[in-house]
Amino acid sequence: MQALRCSEGRIAVSRGASSSFGTFSRQASNWTAATSQVSKQRTLRVFPVLRLSNIITPNSQSWLQTRRQFSSTPASRHAHLDPPRSGEERRITFIDKDSHRTTFLVADGDNLLDIAQANDIEMEGACGGSCACSTCHVIVEDEAYYEKMAEPDDDENDMLDLAFGLTETSRLGCQVKMSKELDGLVVRLPSMTRNLQASDFVTKY
Repeated sequence: MQALRCSEGRIAVSRGASSSFGTFSRQASNWTAATSQVSKQRTLRVFPVLRLSNIITPNSQSWLQTRRQFSSTPASRHAHLDPPRSGEERRITFIDKDSHRTTFLVADGDNLLDIAQANDIEMEGACGGSCACSTCHVIVEDEAYYEKMAEPDDDENDMLDLAFGLTETSRLGCQVKMSKELDGLVVRLPSMTRNLQASDFVTKY
């Protein structure tokens, strides 16, 4: 009888343990399902950009409305010269570093730097003709022609102070424009140039 009780007790304990384990399993299963659901919700919140409706393509209206607008300015036609009109040709002669003379027929308003570069005369023009360097320095051969030119302004005088081989009739080629009064002008290129620009003297902090 005692053995039976013990046996029944073990059976009862076994049944109780089985019942507790079953309850725990169901709770664990429910917890796993709940955790999975929360994880899915969090995933949707963290990565909403993956929805196709939020992706901006180059052809979409959103991209066309929000893209940055760029504009450009046509590049200047450096050293481009129009041919002079018949009967209005102006003669300009360059004497290079080897004392070779070359004469060109040009139009009114053409400056010496553009004329030289358009005809492969060795004149650098490092600043692009903006009167910010001295590399287009020329020496007017005849003082009478020098006197016919407009007075150099302060900017040109400042750059001429940097020029190599400065003379009393020195000018910057970019600042001298051909005209009827300058027809027959002869200029000499200096034996060398000094490539210093106005920006080289700006204080940098």
